[in-house]
Amino acid sequence: MTDRPFPSLVVQADGFVPQGDFARAQADYLQPDPADVTRLRAELARLNAGVVAHYYMDPELQGVLSACDWPHIAISDSLAMAGAAITMAEAGIDTIYVLGVDFMSENVRAMLDARGHQDVVVYRVDERAIGCSLAESAEAPAYAAWLTKASQTPRSLHVVYVNTSLRTKAHAHTLVPTITCTSSNVVRTVLQAASQIPDLSIWFGPDTYMGRNLAQLFGQLAQMTDEQVAAVHPDHTAASVASLLERFHWFGQGMCVVHHMFGADVATRVQRDHADDFVSAHLEVPGEMFEVALGAQKADRGVVGSTADILRFIKRKVGEAVEAGEAARPTFVLGTEAGMITSIVRAVQGQLGANQQAGGPAIDVEIVFPVASEAVTRVDDPELALVPGIAGGEGCSVEGGCATCPYMKMNSLDALLDVMKQTGGPRAALAAFEPEAYDEQIDGRTLADLGTISILHMQAFQDTGAMSNELVSDILSR
Repeated sequence: MTDRPFPSLVVQADGFVPQGDFARAQADYLQPDPADVTRLRAELARLNAGVVAHYYMDPELQGVLSACDWPHIAISDSLAMAGAAITMAEAGIDTIYVLGVDFMSENVRAMLDARGHQDVVVYRVDERAIGCSLAESAEAPAYAAWLTKASQTPRSLHVVYVNTSLRTKAHAHTLVPTITCTSSNVVRTVLQAASQIPDLSIWFGPDTYMGRNLAQLFGQLAQMTDEQVAAVHPDHTAASVASLLERFHWFGQGMCVVHHMFGADVATRVQRDHADDFVSAHLEVPGEMFEVALGAQKADRGVVGSTADILRFIKRKVGEAVEAGEAARPTFVLGTEAGMITSIVRAVQGQLGANQQAGGPAIDVEIVFPVASEAVTRVDDPELALVPGIAGGEGCSVEGGCATCPYMKMNSLDALLDVMKQTGGPRAALAAFEPEAYDEQIDGRTLADLGTISILHMQAFQDTGAMSNELVSDILSR
């Protein structure tokens, strides 16, 4: 374990100061070439097209996207991507480019179809499969065996993480009633389902770390007063949560390669070197980092949750620093994929810029990357000597944490512009760039159709705050 400090990026109202090679590699793209921004906007306007992208995109690509003023560009977590695509379709957009891993483009395609937008074309930006270690773990025989066990348990609900393919969702639905979830809504999903269906057994997968972290969350909730529990969910008590915990199961062989490296060594260094700083952790991180962030959250000095939760927390704390009216440098440990830095910088600079214009005191914000500086690759390009990701291609270092997701980084600015250049010609020429159709059938229904059911259940829950009657009936009848 290195004794050198974690790299960080100091964000100012009108600039930023990188500290360490890894932070410098990220910062190089935060001020994109105006010519790239102009070119992207012109192409999107020419094609009447939109872009939905995940927070974990390549920093060069995110820099250009976030600087472009075309109204049909959305950078978000996976929950919001399909919703943004639907909004674009309703506004009359003809083509949508999805920048993420393949399950994201599949979800966008499925949700557009479900809303009657079959005429909107959806493209990925790489002919190759853009995989996901977590999604692939749900397609292994072990996951099917685990779901078979769930199907043999009365009153079971499979809560499947959105980071899975439509094939996984379809086959799961044939075995056990299934609802999709994200890191933003998984706690509410589990608690609501348990409140509606007595003696419900819940099977969460495929993310093992998230499953363990959820069990720990529910365990702590069960130790609180009924009043505190009701603040989380009004239909629960400490006793009901304790009862639920006995019937909460999680898959034990699934992980994201990015979050896997935020383990004991990283957590120890964060506790030692950043005890007075704010700490964030995605729900997918291992237990050690999760516990550090959870402890910080109890004191309102941290957050555990989704990428959107982390961004909201940082904005809130920066807002509090601005309101305090004192020169300060709030510091945040970023316990998730480093690609979030672009959205964080854009949001924070907006807050700091407004404070500066109002004559407020100088406030800087420091974002700490719990990764080793070795988590970069030195290249021969004289203008860009460093790029995120170690030479092995996984973007991880055992001396720190993960730098970047190798699958997400298959999306690049050049790849996007190349596909856009080909758009408008024969559609068949871009067939390899369309999401997988999943047109194979089970009992007369396509996998795409079956895989969408769990997503629609999640959408109904998001809209109404309750499990749909269809899902409840399915659980009780099997």
